Amino acid sequence: SRDATEYRLLRPAATAAIIDPARLSAPKDPPRHEHPLEPNDSEPPRVRRVHLSAAVRAISPGDLVLFDRGAGNPSALAVVTGKPLSIGGSEGRNEATARGAVYTIIEAAKHLSMDLEGARVVVQGFGNAGSFSAKLMAELGAVIVGLSDTSGAIANSKGLDPNRVDAYKRETGAVTGFPGAERISNAQLLELDCDILIPAAIENQIGEHNAPRIKAKVIAEAANGPTSPEADRVLFDKGVFLIPDILCNAGGVTVSYFEWVQDLQNLFWREATINARLKEVMVKSFNDVLETSKKHKVDMRTAAYMVAVGRVAEATLTRGIYP
Repeated sequence: SRDATEYRLLRPAATAAIIDPARLSAPKDPPRHEHPLEPNDSEPPRVRRVHLSAAVRAISPGDLVLFDRGAGNPSALAVVTGKPLSIGGSEGRNEATARGAVYTIIEAAKHLSMDLEGARVVVQGFGNAGSFSAKLMAELGAVIVGLSDTSGAIANSKGLDPNRVDAYKRETGAVTGFPGAERISNAQLLELDCDILIPAAIENQIGEHNAPRIKAKVIAEAANGPTSPEADRVLFDKGVFLIPDILCNAGGVTVSYFEWVQDLQNLFWREATINARLKEVMVKSFNDVLETSKKHKVDMRTAAYMVAVGRVAEATLTRGIYP
């Protein structure tokens, strides 16, 4: 009960975690960004009472709970997914968002009869999704002609080695200043002459103001919401093939789901197995959305929503609505 002095969180393996709220305390005026399970230098990780009580009321044994820390800080503790390997994390999680995005780019290239060998690629953002996207595209033979991070953007029409750029950033803290690259603005980066543009930074980067000047034939949204609805219409009318975020960057949450499955089984897969299963999911999802787009003559984002809503509606009708 809510008044009990202990909360018992049942785990699928029929074990239990006993948590005594009386032993939990919250620091005074904690920073707003602090995660409730974040360790600090002076004491072990603690759970804030309010956060825990809200979570306990919502969680049932076997529930899929998406408290995903993502891959941005793999050393941090996580409640359910995105954990370090030492406490039940999954192989392949760190690269999963980018790898899933690249799988969709490969399928788009097949659809468009585009050769990825020598294709010119621009990547906005050089964090987890952006850096791995650039590296994976380079492995396919693409030429990375532009990159950016929070310090600014760089370009080289002859190509940038993303592994060398990554090493340079680790040493200096920025991609700008990379030898042999021209420094440009973020606006110029998005409008570079390229075949594939991968926005992998923040939302609202492509809007009605700059969409007419986008030269890419394919836009793969590794970031969440980088394109405005107004820009969607402009790009669709221009014939730009856009892979929407709900599809393109789903690799991360897919492998988080794989992590949950592995934890339930207490059986962990090799990275090659995870990548193969991720590819299967991403390729099928892409082709489902593509077929809907072609059938109804709508853009890929609208098609993705149609597929998603249709699946939920079908499941609801099949199961029936009950209290």
